[in-house]
Amino acid sequence: MKSKRRKFWRDNRFRLLLTLELAVMLPAAALIYVNFSHLHSIMRGKKVEALIHRDFQYVLGVSEKRINQEIYAKTEEVRGKVNAASIGKPGDVEKELDEILYTRPWIAHLTLFDRDKGAITRSQPRCLNDPSVHEEHEAIAKGFPEWFNIEGKMLAEQIRKKPQQAIFSSGPAKRNGAESFMTTAVFIPQNASDDHLVLAAASFEPDYLKETFFPSMLHELITQKLSEDDDEPLAMMVFPTPPEGFMSDPKPLVVSPGWGSGKAEVTRNLDNVFRGLSLGIKFQGTTADAIGRRWAVQSFWILGVLSVLMIGGLILAYRSVNREMSLARLKSDFVSNVSHELRTPLALIRLYAETLELGRITTSEKKEEYYRIIRKESERLSALINNILDFSRIEAGRKEYDFRETDIAELVRNTLDTYRYQIEQQGFSLEENLAPGIPRVRVDREAIARALVNLVNNALKYSANEKFLGVKLYRQDDDLKLEVSDRGIGIPRREQGKIFEKFYRTGDPLVHNTKGSGLGLALVRHITDAHGGDVQVESTPGKGSKFTLSLPLSGPPQLANETA
Repeated sequence: MKSKRRKFWRDNRFRLLLTLELAVMLPAAALIYVNFSHLHSIMRGKKVEALIHRDFQYVLGVSEKRINQEIYAKTEEVRGKVNAASIGKPGDVEKELDEILYTRPWIAHLTLFDRDKGAITRSQPRCLNDPSVHEEHEAIAKGFPEWFNIEGKMLAEQIRKKPQQAIFSSGPAKRNGAESFMTTAVFIPQNASDDHLVLAAASFEPDYLKETFFPSMLHELITQKLSEDDDEPLAMMVFPTPPEGFMSDPKPLVVSPGWGSGKAEVTRNLDNVFRGLSLGIKFQGTTADAIGRRWAVQSFWILGVLSVLMIGGLILAYRSVNREMSLARLKSDFVSNVSHELRTPLALIRLYAETLELGRITTSEKKEEYYRIIRKESERLSALINNILDFSRIEAGRKEYDFRETDIAELVRNTLDTYRYQIEQQGFSLEENLAPGIPRVRVDREAIARALVNLVNNALKYSANEKFLGVKLYRQDDDLKLEVSDRGIGIPRREQGKIFEKFYRTGDPLVHNTKGSGLGLALVRHITDAHGGDVQVESTPGKGSKFTLSLPLSGPPQLANETA
């Protein structure tokens, strides 16, 4: 019957653990594998860098639009000041154009063209000392009228189709012998009639573009980007667009603070207002590749930690299920053992009582023997029931103790006297050593007696060869020591910490062949804890065990349910 029950528990345990593995562990392992593979794929395909570059392309597109808007606004400001009718008034037109140049130092050259009345070009007076500016003036004064005479009508049609009412021509320029860049806005003055060709051209000062316009725009764009999110700080650069197929690093025209060294991560050609220039962008002090690697490493670490936590949780779940299964098996064995323990004394009591009732025993000696057996089995049954009831109260948190001043030496002596007949009947030699002068202590008499009985019963049940029982009571410092020793089967060291758990029984064959509830030592520990003491075990397999109850002489801690 026992082998069938164990096989049943083994089969159920196997099925439950298999279900746990298939339903939880395998999906968790698959999820971890898929996540690691996905991260590896992202890292191998440089997808993080691609996302960063795509964001850079968007930032550069927005930046070009913002730069163009600023130039359009300045062009519209000049356009509103140019008077198409003034070209026919010698002296007035020069004065008007010079006034515009004086109040707008960011304009290098200003040209007004009328197909019927000719053209006039004025340049920034403060810059004419520069030979480069003088050359530009001569080239514009000659070249723009020729260009407008040939293509003026087509240019006017293009301008009228533009939302900004201007087209731009740009190219390299020189200032103080250094390479620079200049862009020119061509527009129709506001008061010009549609049936008469009048054009104007405003060339933006290269030094203004290089030293003021582009630095302020780059600063504004980077500051705006930083205010949108908390990413790595950016740096931007304006540089001449290299010829197609030109591979060397371009020489920058303007760089923002924090650019440092190195080339741009992403570039964009400026195809409208500043054709011939390009925008570049990168991170300050790092690269998209480094950020991608750092993100991958952090993701791997996070996933690794989560995987460890998940595996740890699965292991804990496995151990918890395993423990619950073991506890369920122990409870099943407990019910079986308790049933047997109850059935045996009840059967003996009933047998001897029926024998006496039928009058089959005639001698008084035999009757006395039967009465002793009935009393002994009744005491055994009472002890078992009391253990179970105490355990039930402890589990429900309703166990109460009645602490009173007690002569503990007298309590131990009386308890041993009660079980002396049983001890002698099983062939045990009892060594009783109660030290004199033991002071009275506040204890629960019934609980201490039950703890002692449980230890004595264990010694009697698990001593197969040398039948010895020793009980010792003595004082040590501020504690009272109660020792119960035997020379039985002993307890392995690895199981000495578990024997005080409920339902636990060691793996020794003698223990499994001996009926028991597995509650005795659990009750002993709870009783000593309730008295403010502890219980310790010293044991060697094959040589016996010694259990020591330590009780404080000062008495137990004051409890709410203590009775005087």
